[in-house]
Amino acid sequence: MSTRVTLISRDGCHLCEVAEQALERIVPGDWTRVDVDSTLELERDYGDRVPVVLLDGKEHGYWRVEEKRLKRDLARPPGAPRL
Repeated sequence: MSTRVTLISRDGCHLCEVAEQALERIVPGDWTRVDVDSTLELERDYGDRVPVVLLDGKEHGYWRVEEKRLKRDLARPPGAPRL
């Protein structure tokens, strides 16, 4: 099964570190970190608006992980509508 959760973050970002800790509680080891500075496209799309959580490739939230909402949405199959 592929990883459903991606965190777009930046080295040295305190909020990104907090988001990483939250994801380790919610989906330990089953998420991917992508550095926003790794491509011009990511930097253009997200810039200083990190961390950003993607669920199934779509933006789920930014600046903080909404744990309750993420857990709820992870319980739905990929592609199912989210509230």
